[in-house]
Amino acid sequence: MTDPLDTEEARALRDAVRALLTRRSGPEAVRAAMASPLGYDDKLWSTLCEQIGVAALAIPEHYGGAGAGLAEACVVLAELGRTLTPAPLLGSAVLCGEALLRTGNDEACERLLPGIAAGTTVAALAWSDVDGRWTPALTASATGLDGRAHYVLDGDTADVLLAVARTDDGTGLFEIAAGDVRRDRTPTLDPTRRLAVVECASAPARRLDTGGFTGQLRHLRDTAVIAVAAEQTGAAARALELTVEYTQQRRQFGRPIGSFQALKHRMADVHVHVEAARSALYAALVDGDPEAVMTAKVVCGEAFAHAAAEMIQLHGGIAITWEHDAHLYFKRAHGTARLFGDPELSR
Repeated sequence: MTDPLDTEEARALRDAVRALLTRRSGPEAVRAAMASPLGYDDKLWSTLCEQIGVAALAIPEHYGGAGAGLAEACVVLAELGRTLTPAPLLGSAVLCGEALLRTGNDEACERLLPGIAAGTTVAALAWSDVDGRWTPALTASATGLDGRAHYVLDGDTADVLLAVARTDDGTGLFEIAAGDVRRDRTPTLDPTRRLAVVECASAPARRLDTGGFTGQLRHLRDTAVIAVAAEQTGAAARALELTVEYTQQRRQFGRPIGSFQALKHRMADVHVHVEAARSALYAALVDGDPEAVMTAKVVCGEAFAHAAAEMIQLHGGIAITWEHDAHLYFKRAHGTARLFGDPELSR
């Protein structure tokens, strides 16, 4: 079966994104972006959307998208993961885009998706409680939405705010006016990932689904997990590349440290983890069943965590300094591992 991440079109997309990020998203640019008011470089985001159309990939053409799919979005997410580039692609175009499509509400999709696909509108989805699981944190009643949703991607700066909330008939997807809720940015282990708490107190909300949305939640969760697995796989591969490069340059006893047998074995072990992550991501995209998706969450998360840990160890003392990027990969690895659910529960 053809690997959806390695078709001719996927390779062309990967090359285009990588070339742009190489020019515009080096280590200094990433640090500047994560410290900016938005948490990402809005000019780079505009270029990614206008020139390459990254936000439009998983959105159908009749809603202003490119009509590609999740696999193409994963190609871009893997490249963003390689460079740790902060961007609202995951939360806005992938997660919110999928949530809107799952409602079957043409009016809402026609109104909101074109802006999301163009990258001119950033959307955020409020869902999880403080435990990070998939139980909706918000409750809908006749007076509006109540509760506190945690770990909302770009939730403090998003233009459009969507929410999964408990209802009398199960679960629904709602649209909330950003001015009707309290949105607070929360400190994160991973400084390249913007998260917020969204607090609702009888917040007026418009229900977007027509019922039966509870049955769509697993598909929405699976989309989110696969997207993060793509990020993790790209970042793990890059952490290995940077480590190999360093061990070829660093010399001890008159030879590169990468020539020592013990270090060769450790880097080979990381390579095995990275290849396992690629296989797990492929299986999740092709099979799409819950077991394959949860396997990807565990395997890709472990591969990235292992690659990041070895990156620090094999770089030596320099890797624990703020000036080196190894700690950013390490923090991203542990942050993404717990995004959208604890990996131990997935296991």
